[in-house]
Amino acid sequence: MSDELTPENPETAEAEPIKQRKNGLYPGISDELAESMKSGWADTELRGLKPIAQAGHTAARRAALSARFPGERLVVPAGNLRTRSNDTEYAFRASTEYAYLTGDQTQDGVLVLEPTSDGHDATIYLLPRSNRENGEFWLDGQGELWVGRRHSLSEAEQLLGLPAKDVRELPAALSEATGPVRTVRGHDAGIEAALTDKVTAERDEELRVHLSEARLVKDAFEVAELQKACDATARGFEDVVKVLDKAEATSERYIEGTFFLRARVEGNDIGYGSICAAGPHATTLHWVRNDGPVRPGELLLLDAGVETDELYTADVTRTLPINGSFTPLQRKIYDAVYEAQEAGIAAVKPGAAFRDFHDAAQRVLAEKLVEWGLLGDLSVEKVLELGLQRRWTLHGTGHMLGMDVHDCAAARTEAYVDGVLEPGVCLTVEPGLYFQADDLTVPEEYRGIGVRIEDDILVTEDGNRNLSDKLPRRADEVEAWMAGLKG
Repeated sequence: MSDELTPENPETAEAEPIKQRKNGLYPGISDELAESMKSGWADTELRGLKPIAQAGHTAARRAALSARFPGERLVVPAGNLRTRSNDTEYAFRASTEYAYLTGDQTQDGVLVLEPTSDGHDATIYLLPRSNRENGEFWLDGQGELWVGRRHSLSEAEQLLGLPAKDVRELPAALSEATGPVRTVRGHDAGIEAALTDKVTAERDEELRVHLSEARLVKDAFEVAELQKACDATARGFEDVVKVLDKAEATSERYIEGTFFLRARVEGNDIGYGSICAAGPHATTLHWVRNDGPVRPGELLLLDAGVETDELYTADVTRTLPINGSFTPLQRKIYDAVYEAQEAGIAAVKPGAAFRDFHDAAQRVLAEKLVEWGLLGDLSVEKVLELGLQRRWTLHGTGHMLGMDVHDCAAARTEAYVDGVLEPGVCLTVEPGLYFQADDLTVPEEYRGIGVRIEDDILVTEDGNRNLSDKLPRRADEVEAWMAGLKG
């Protein structure tokens, strides 16, 4: 990475000279070089651009938001870069609310809905192309010769179907705004500072909750993206099986890296930290260190998802015998989880309570634990009443899925876990059994075995559709699938 220049505050790009980084190799810029860099560049403005594929959907989402909050100014930021170390940043990921309403993913962007007599006028505020007069495009650490060209405001208007203005002018405009205002907090400190005396935490939370609940039912574009994510994820799992011998020679990180390659080639990124848990690590629910050994005879719990370029993620888990064949005990535990998942998936349908699939899966697991003698002489009903199965099942059986892996998390309880399923809802069904390596309440041979099976299920008009069904689930099918991939 070159180290000559330093980023600056974009709001002052027009007024201040670009500062050079301390310890840069060049002591300064001659007037002649500065003048040379201002001219001699071809016109690269893009014209006649077609709107992005989801432009119609984002317009409909903004219209619904406008109807919910008439007469109020709504401010939804994309967010800013976050420092990872010194002058390096984390990869930018736009806030879900902003991307959902605009289809845009650029840093520092802000969507503003200005109230009118019959709704709202929506404007997107963005950084324009790098300034060439003051040298920003080659001197600023975020200039286009350093990090790449960004769209002009005119190009953004064509792509997004929205009027676009310079975001550097927005804080001053917001500070002078009157009337009720709401914003989505936690993404842009500068925008929040400009609104500090105009908003309340309670009103802003109502906006966040509404935008979370708006995503409970997916539109056709979103369903297609989730299917794309699941299909790419299936290919990523196939990639992993093909290189398990290399993972055995190295560590879980070979699995992590293999899946990440698929995510970056076919999508934007992984949707969350991949869980590549071999052996007893499979009993740790969110094992993302991925630095342990991969040993034949043990199980690999792989929980991973590709995030598409439009930021929709899959969330899929398979538990695989590393050598290709389950032992009798591994298969007994695996089959119990599979049976629980089957019961859970069957309970996903229009009109069902959200909790039904969880209750159905937990009942099966409780029955198995009682059958195996792990809960003494208690009845299944008593076990469920006291929640005693949770020592080994630990987590809920699923969650909403979409642009966030745990989507719609801010939704009201009555709209989410106490709600009713309807067509367009997408959720995970992911029961598991986890016998910790130090659990003295189970036979020794159980200890260190963890199994989870997870699929992404779309509620349809007449039942459900498994978006991740390209990956086998039954134990014999898993073994045959692995054998075929290993050749």
